[in-house]
Amino acid sequence: MVANEYTGHVEPHGDSALRTLPGLQIRKASVGSMNNNTYLLTCRSTGAQLLIDAAAEPERLRRLVAEGSEQEQLDLIVTTHSHHDHIGALAELSAATGARTAAGGPDAERIMTATDHPLSHGDVLEVGEQQVEIIALRGHTPGSVAVLWRGADEEGTETHHLFTGDSLFPGGVGNTDSDPERFTQLIEDVERRVFDRLPDATWVYPGHGDDTTLGAERPSLPEWRERGW
Repeated sequence: MVANEYTGHVEPHGDSALRTLPGLQIRKASVGSMNNNTYLLTCRSTGAQLLIDAAAEPERLRRLVAEGSEQEQLDLIVTTHSHHDHIGALAELSAATGARTAAGGPDAERIMTATDHPLSHGDVLEVGEQQVEIIALRGHTPGSVAVLWRGADEEGTETHHLFTGDSLFPGGVGNTDSDPERFTQLIEDVERRVFDRLPDATWVYPGHGDDTTLGAERPSLPEWRERGW
């Protein structure tokens, strides 16, 4: 089942939420014991599909894929980082659908399932007639990546949608295990590669929990730096 209106909130193990934009459909579902978010991007013109983080519950994820494609077409799975709670269904889902796999190059060797496309900062991936940009956000893991889609809303205004894995959440950046070097790297990547480049209206889809926007989080950047997490 799919919720009728997209708010950025989904219940753990519940229905997926659907956001429909002129060029793209975005579906969000929560799976696994750690309530991981997984996202399905569907090109509305071609039916091509990209899944972000095959975290857990492979049968649930196959149903999510089928919500976008009755033939269960899945072209690519992007893993935002190598932590176990984000890759639990990767092997089974890629085998069942034939989808190719992609992850940040420095994290690829940490993922048991082979990575077909090691990703670098600035890479562009095709999703049918749509494109997504890879933004490396190092620190949570060495190869953590975010996925950015730029498109248009119903009024034709440019819109930005950023899938951040565990690198950016409502209220702060991801866990860096109290390592000051890792924290500095992550906060600087987040500031320079995300907040300095993208507008406040950018919608942020994190790896756990509810969505946010850059505008909601931007005023807190000095506080995050001060506290060190």
